[in-house]
Amino acid sequence: MKFVVNEEQQALGEALDDIIESAGGTKAARTWADGDTAGGRALWAQLAELGLFGLCVPESDGGMGGTAVDLAVAFERLGYHAVPGPYIETAALLPGLVAADVLSGIMDGSVMATAAVPGIAPYALDAAVSTHKFVVQADSIAAAESGPGIASVDRTRTLSELAAVGRGAALDPAAVTLAIDRATLACSAMLLGAGERLLAEAVSYAKIREQFGRAIGEYQALKHQLADVRVALTFARPLIHGAALDLGGPDRARSVSAAKIAAGDAANRAARVALQVHGAIGYTEEHDLGLWITRVRALLGVWGTPRYHYSRLAALLLAPTS
Repeated sequence: MKFVVNEEQQALGEALDDIIESAGGTKAARTWADGDTAGGRALWAQLAELGLFGLCVPESDGGMGGTAVDLAVAFERLGYHAVPGPYIETAALLPGLVAADVLSGIMDGSVMATAAVPGIAPYALDAAVSTHKFVVQADSIAAAESGPGIASVDRTRTLSELAAVGRGAALDPAAVTLAIDRATLACSAMLLGAGERLLAEAVSYAKIREQFGRAIGEYQALKHQLADVRVALTFARPLIHGAALDLGGPDRARSVSAAKIAAGDAANRAARVALQVHGAIGYTEEHDLGLWITRVRALLGVWGTPRYHYSRLAALLLAPTS
């Protein structure tokens, strides 16, 4: 099986790059972290026009009718540019769970939705700026109100506890687990994108930073560390694409957990090496490197911690066969 994106998926990634870069690139993340969400909201509207929020919505419901691989391609680019906002919740988790009027708003960009999922994503992201908030249980979804914001290690992420308001709407448990695994897949792809950007930044800096009259990238020890990151990211990508292909099948849980573990490990390695390459400058608030380092750290613990996914994977692999 070849895990290679097709021309349409490559074009989608390039279109996302163009839109985000024309909107200022990391400027949206920096202003969002400072409490100015105007730039992030404008980017949200542009990506809605591209069709991002209807990517995995069937054409019969007014969506793009795309695949989970399309979603993975898109979220890798969001991670690469450290785009802020509740994209995983709005584009990956909620489309299959909400009512038709909310779904319509999600697709046209007028709805910015967030959610808490007890046990796997207990805090809602960016509740203060979201138009809709939900608590998703194993068999229901309910509108919710948010409490005070909680700071995250990633300054672009403000977390909140949610409390359900009124009676929730019943959902098919199978639809809920599918939606959660889709959100986990999107998170994995975002980790991969962040890892790729960290590697690119590290390689670029290693070519220009000199010590003892030579670019530090010429030293073999550093080359080996960068190569290890390249290998880790390269091995994580087919696991993510494989999980996307398995999303509707019996191996979904195993594939999604394996992808989250691999993407998290690779991105975390990229963060450590990128920081080592940059040295003290990488710690500074002025340098963009921290945007991806803290994003990786935040995403490692959401949509299932490494321990959660290792445990789920072990249970699935060791389960007796009939």
